[in-house]
Amino acid sequence: MSDAAPPRRDPEQPWRAEGTPEEPPRRGGGRLRGGRWWGLLVTAVIVFLLAWIGLTYFGGGNEPTISYTEFTKQVDAGNVDRIYAEGDAIQGQLKSARADPEGGATYTKFHTQRPVFADDRLWQDLTARGVMVTARPVVTQRSLTSNLLISLIPIVLLVAVWVFFSRRLGAGMGGMGGMGGLFGRKAPPRPVELTPGGGRTTFADVAGIDEVKGELDDVVDFLEHPDSYRRMGAKLPRGVLLAGSPGTGKTLLARAVAGEAGVPFFSASASEFIEMIVGVGASRVRELFSEARKVAPSIIFIDEIDTIGRVRAGSSSMSGHDEREQTLNQILTEMDGFSGSEGVIVIAATNRADILDPALTRPGRFDRVVNVAPPDRAGREAILRIHTRDMPLGPDVDLAQLARVTPGMTGADLANLANEGALLAVKRKQTQIGPADLSEALEKVQLGAERTLVMPEDDRRRTAFHESGHALLGMLQPGADPVRKITIVPRGRALGVTMSTPEVERYAHSEEYLRGRIIGALGGMAAEEVVYGVVTTGAESDLEQVTNIARGMVARWGMSDRVGRLSALPSDAQQAYGLSAAPQTLDVIDAEMRRIVDECYEEALSKLREHRDRLDALAGALLEQETLEEADAYRIADIERPARQPEA
Repeated sequence: MSDAAPPRRDPEQPWRAEGTPEEPPRRGGGRLRGGRWWGLLVTAVIVFLLAWIGLTYFGGGNEPTISYTEFTKQVDAGNVDRIYAEGDAIQGQLKSARADPEGGATYTKFHTQRPVFADDRLWQDLTARGVMVTARPVVTQRSLTSNLLISLIPIVLLVAVWVFFSRRLGAGMGGMGGMGGLFGRKAPPRPVELTPGGGRTTFADVAGIDEVKGELDDVVDFLEHPDSYRRMGAKLPRGVLLAGSPGTGKTLLARAVAGEAGVPFFSASASEFIEMIVGVGASRVRELFSEARKVAPSIIFIDEIDTIGRVRAGSSSMSGHDEREQTLNQILTEMDGFSGSEGVIVIAATNRADILDPALTRPGRFDRVVNVAPPDRAGREAILRIHTRDMPLGPDVDLAQLARVTPGMTGADLANLANEGALLAVKRKQTQIGPADLSEALEKVQLGAERTLVMPEDDRRRTAFHESGHALLGMLQPGADPVRKITIVPRGRALGVTMSTPEVERYAHSEEYLRGRIIGALGGMAAEEVVYGVVTTGAESDLEQVTNIARGMVARWGMSDRVGRLSALPSDAQQAYGLSAAPQTLDVIDAEMRRIVDECYEEALSKLREHRDRLDALAGALLEQETLEEADAYRIADIERPARQPEA
């Protein structure tokens, strides 16, 4: 399944795009915008001047200027080969190299200047010594035309490179010019073209959330048939907010909507817009919406929008908060404000819809809020079939049973489960993925990797009785979740694990069911007290679970007559325990929690003492086999397994 976001081609571009058409060729063949010609002209002048200076002053040779006295000495010595005179300026060349008495450098070609007061017989001396007097300069200088042509070569190269990069970048080098590139305002490259319908994610790649797809079907239909809606006066939805726990497929849904409608899709994480420099996030939002409008109708997807969409503070803020609020304000303006964005639908995803700014969630901005919940049993089975369609499954693999024992798992969890099963099959050098691979993968995903821990025999026996206590009470308690597996193999932080999952999806829990969960959670501690007369620290996680259930029963769900039918301690106040209720109410809550837990613990002790033989049988089998599957556990305990609930 193609569910990965397309990679960014430029780190300065904080979004990814797919399904967008290539930019049509522009007239003028990469013509630069008017403001860019000034920069090109100034650069060309500087290059020309540097080339002119270099060619004029350094291209004429390295002949030194010597004194006239030195020149006459070389004439008297017969060492002058030829000269050229222009006025009092003399150029010449020696027959053999000499060292300049003043500079010490060796030379053959030279310059000198004849003083105006010199009264000598220079012509006669030159003629007598056979010196050739020429009409052509000894050192030939380039003409003005030659220097000009040579100096134009760097300019031509510069223009060629400039035009090349301007065509590649689309709008010239550096969108802002100068220091603008440091602020992330470079013109973004055009996104890669993806053929609509090929390699795109569609609703065929999404399973388990049919009710959410139904919410988005009309968005797809609007994008495909906008005229039908406009005739009825219906407007294109501005935004859709997908709210749900991590891994439920919010990003996949957004890409599927774009792929199903065959429109371009731009995706970005909200945190990618924010930089240290105030104003950069707002400018990036403007650029993103501008790119989306060019290929409208299109879809913009912003992940984790709560990063910038939190409720704004009432007082003035500083630094990064200003940048976050400016970015949020720009998104609000683009969605419904001065600029408008007809033809562009914004889909956002968040795990915390309750903390979003009201201006963001009002109609006209995000017109629809769609809750994406974890899939039910049928949805999990469909998701597993999608993620295993390219895997060689064994004939005895039952995906329906695997979906039944994975309640609460999201699409991402199920994808990870299938992948872990495939990895185990590869490690075991198998040609197919079997039920044992998927079962072990489920244990690894839910409980952690198996640890190679060598426990003393006493600790091993105590762990066996502890897990047997959990399992036996889960089997005996009416309406409790069936026991799926018991193991004393250390996994993660636990020395042993008892897995119990509901047979059917539960959306409302009765007081009897919750008491049964408390009794089952206390079964490990109760078994240690029944067998050894003491308890150990192994029940820490069990007590945390018991405390949360008992607090919910008393303070949130109205299952205590003394507290009454009210929510005395809302779920969001549990971390700040004591801030949402009066001290007297908190005392009553504590007393009722202790009463419920004590009653459940006494019932757990009573049942384990009554069925001590079954407890010993389960513990003995665990010590021998270390792991018991569902059928073996019920057979050893001599308890009839509850009848399987029929499919809905």
